[in-house]
Amino acid sequence: MSEQQQNNQDEQMIEDAFQHLLDTYLASNHRKKTDIITKAFNFARQAHKGVRRLSGEPYIMHPIAVAQIASEEMGLGSTSICSALLHDVVEDTDYTVEDIRNIFGEKIAQIVDGLTKISGGIFGEQASAQAENFKKLLLTMSDDIRVILIKICDRLHNMRTLASQPANKQYKIAGETLYIYAPLANRLGLNKIKTELEDLSFRYDHPDDYESIEQKLKLTEAQRETLFSEFTAPIREQLDKMGIDYTIKARVKSPYSIWKKMQTKHVTFDEIYDILAVRIIFTPKSREKEISECFDIYVAITQIYKSHPDRLRDWINHPKANGYQALHVTLMSKQGRWIEVQIRSDHMDEVAEQGFAAHWKYKDGKQGADDETELNDWLATIKEILDDPQPDAMDFLDTIKLNLFASEIFVFTPKGEIKTMPAGCTCLDFAFQIHTFLGSHCIGAKVNHRLVPLSHKLQSGDQVEIITSNSQHVQPSWVNFVSTAKAKGKIQAILRRNNREIQKKGEATLQEWLKKNSLEMSTQVLDKLCSFHNVQKHEDLLLALGNKTIIPGDSDLDLLLGKTKTSSGGWRKYVPFIKTAKKKIKEDQQTSGPIVVGKDFNKKKPVNISETNIGQYIFPHCCHPIPGDDILGYIDNKNHIEIHKRTCPVAEKLKSSFGNRILDAKWEMHRQLFFDATIEIRGIDRKGMLHDVAEVISHLLDVNIHRMTINSDEGIFDGSIELRVHDRKEVSVIMKKLKSIDGLQEVQQIM
Repeated sequence: MSEQQQNNQDEQMIEDAFQHLLDTYLASNHRKKTDIITKAFNFARQAHKGVRRLSGEPYIMHPIAVAQIASEEMGLGSTSICSALLHDVVEDTDYTVEDIRNIFGEKIAQIVDGLTKISGGIFGEQASAQAENFKKLLLTMSDDIRVILIKICDRLHNMRTLASQPANKQYKIAGETLYIYAPLANRLGLNKIKTELEDLSFRYDHPDDYESIEQKLKLTEAQRETLFSEFTAPIREQLDKMGIDYTIKARVKSPYSIWKKMQTKHVTFDEIYDILAVRIIFTPKSREKEISECFDIYVAITQIYKSHPDRLRDWINHPKANGYQALHVTLMSKQGRWIEVQIRSDHMDEVAEQGFAAHWKYKDGKQGADDETELNDWLATIKEILDDPQPDAMDFLDTIKLNLFASEIFVFTPKGEIKTMPAGCTCLDFAFQIHTFLGSHCIGAKVNHRLVPLSHKLQSGDQVEIITSNSQHVQPSWVNFVSTAKAKGKIQAILRRNNREIQKKGEATLQEWLKKNSLEMSTQVLDKLCSFHNVQKHEDLLLALGNKTIIPGDSDLDLLLGKTKTSSGGWRKYVPFIKTAKKKIKEDQQTSGPIVVGKDFNKKKPVNISETNIGQYIFPHCCHPIPGDDILGYIDNKNHIEIHKRTCPVAEKLKSSFGNRILDAKWEMHRQLFFDATIEIRGIDRKGMLHDVAEVISHLLDVNIHRMTINSDEGIFDGSIELRVHDRKEVSVIMKKLKSIDGLQEVQQIM
């Protein structure tokens, strides 16, 4: 195709995409400000002229797609659409925020400026660049929530077109999406977008698992449809009698949430029973009677099916923090399966799918005002966390993530005021929620007039009275059991203040000791001492010196004067769980230490791990990867390469905070080395059970059992078996065979 034809084709594609955007906007119930949108489009098109994306399409297609998502899937208005069209102009071209302010006015310029700040520097060399950005994002968000909504649209389009990126970039972007953007979308009530973000991340992180779940969902589709139509037939009949205007939809669990449940509950796909849920969406006869109609439907359907006594969730009178309202009830179907039914009005359904964006449509009455306070409270909490400077970006991300909670409980003060708290919070969290002074002097609490310790977890409906004492001070151990961002942030800030004093003491001690031995204080000296005492940071070393848990002595002096050789345990130190190889590994390779990543290292190419080079990589204890696991590499501070499972919680954080150090990694093993794997079993005890288990593993499959512990109690036994295997495939073969043993109920792998 000639260049001219290509250009004409591109122009046509751009025109069509923009026309589609305008049509979507005109179909919405916003004021029709098409002039400014067209102006923004022409400006952006001119600015990005001649630039293409990695996928080869003209760059302007990306801003149009982001604007399309903002308009169609979030229902935002002209200001947001213009900002979405212009979101990359300042960053990628010579135009400045000033230019945009002059042409499009203050509001759009402010949003574009917010969006530019967020994306700037994500790929910086500093470790915490992403967390810093996220901080900026939250700061601008508290000025105008639309900044974050457009950022989420931008991320969604990037995830949809992620296939054109190299693998290490895919893991970084997918990890960041799961860690930050999906919880944010959830917190803002953007349910549909949250689900899509999670599924897309999952698809790139674990392609094989994703494929297999998709296949299984397809295979069980007909079965689900039969169940759905049989289950809903009597409900439809009843609702028609009542003269309600309704639709009934089937909600199928998303691949990501199915997989997550399989991981956390250690079950197989066939053992997940809540894949299907039913939604009843009705249009109320009048808005005032909306709530009572919900309960009328509830009463009607519980007369057809028996309901689960503990599973009624009333989100109507107590909406979730993200504005979600519905009545959830779990019913026993005729097929003997529990099925969840969600009852909501058309308005509630819109809010559930579009979140806070939908509230803006209903701004005419008082409806919006009430929900806005929820959002503003949340933004205020975030502002408070931002005011407390956190030295470590990772802590910061964690703290914020704690605050993106989805489920919450309602707790009462002694005077009967209701407070919303995240589920799983403790008395101490509650104390800090009310006031920092109350939290830092808290010695215990009375829950429902019973005395309980600080770490007592609160339940919905508890009445809590906090007991304080002036002699009480913040304890370091508190950080371990509080669960809210506010409490954690405050405790850490107070501890840091106290630690600074101790660090100063430690520094003075070290200065004195170095002076006595005629040495100077320098970063090099501190680095050496840190690695000698196995301490991560300089601050921790000074703290230990101040607390007198480390006292500098002769061995430290010898180290600094270079008199001792630091011994290293060869490569075995780094791969702790490889015991013996079938073949003797060459002598020379046992002495070679871990790889050091140089300047010209190509991060786009995957690292291949084989028998000959496994000693050059570091395998931390956090997740214990063995061949067959989905893995990634991470370049640590010493430029060595760590290998993590992609599901590892540590790796999840690394992807979001140190994205530019993530590498793609692949196994190239030939079943020569042995790795540890642990399987847990449970079942009904009988004579010869142990014999059968051992028979399957040792004789049938010829696998070596390393250790086995079994306990039996009242006819039920449980135990764990440590095996030496070559790869994960072997583990699944063993598990499959074990499941066929009579009386063995549950088999799951933990390591």
